[in-house]
Amino acid sequence: MATDLFARIPKAELHLHLDGSLRPQTALDLARERGLDEGMDLAAMTARLQAPARVVDQAELLRAFELPIALLQDAPAIERVTHELVEDIAGDGTRYAEIRWGPALHIRGGLDLRASIAAVVAGARSGMAATGITIRLIAVALRSHLPDLNLAVALEGARFIDDGLTGFDLAGPEQQFPDPLLNHDAFDAARRAGLGITIHAGEWGGAAQVRRALDAVSPARIAHGAPAAQDEDLMRELKTRGVTLDLCPSSNLQASLFPTAAEFPLARLLRSGVPVTLSTDDRTVSDLTLVSEYELVHSAMGVSVAELWQMNLHALRVAFLHHDEPLRARLIAEFEAFAAAEPALSARS
Repeated sequence: MATDLFARIPKAELHLHLDGSLRPQTALDLARERGLDEGMDLAAMTARLQAPARVVDQAELLRAFELPIALLQDAPAIERVTHELVEDIAGDGTRYAEIRWGPALHIRGGLDLRASIAAVVAGARSGMAATGITIRLIAVALRSHLPDLNLAVALEGARFIDDGLTGFDLAGPEQQFPDPLLNHDAFDAARRAGLGITIHAGEWGGAAQVRRALDAVSPARIAHGAPAAQDEDLMRELKTRGVTLDLCPSSNLQASLFPTAAEFPLARLLRSGVPVTLSTDDRTVSDLTLVSEYELVHSAMGVSVAELWQMNLHALRVAFLHHDEPLRARLIAEFEAFAAAEPALSARS
């Protein structure tokens, strides 16, 4: 069965947010320790962390992050949650993942940017030691933050390249802050430092916002970006420039970007030659795993097992492993060795 195969195959995930992926029990523990539980039990905490199955738009979806961010304001909490997320990723059969988070969201309780980043680095390191998988980190600047703060995130993040922080991103409320050029200095500093460049785009504003991000930032990858399928010229440009869309169908459906899974344009983008990968975005906010995301794309969008496998391999090829190409080569060899022993991955299923 495809479900069993999706659980077994080694997977790579490039678009996953730390603060959207807390274990509910851990969140309850942290809330009680910090006096933020408001009398909640586990069921109530789970309900707070998971957004409704369908919300009006991205802005409403982002409200689900308010409590997790409030809980992650000290190093022990951040380190614990990061370690546990690595364990959860490994439990999905994932061998490589990039975890992203906004360091400047976690400095309200006294941490500075460096300490905020160091806590995630420590959690990722201990998680890797416990599971044997590979993790890299992406520092996220926020559209709603002042450009000087976002520049500071880029500069501080660059100090941790040797500790596995290899990417820089811009995310947050796209409708209220649509222009990525406001953060030109942050992107320029991140690029000069050698960080891989990605940007969230297309969660509002359709294909025009995807093009705006492409033109303003020249990213290697775009987080989301599915509305690019509405613009043939844009799809051709993405293909020509080799810019990958890190797609998260369930998250976009939850935010009402598309009416149904069948109308999500993953297959159209893929078969038009646009480079794409598949990720969860937020495991807890969207109540899913990478395996269930594979199942959705296969069953509801008509993407074959072989196509999913090629997307998975592509994720390794565009992962922010440019500081360790031998590691990239080893991971690709590991994945290809699995495929060689698994006929279903080359079948037209």
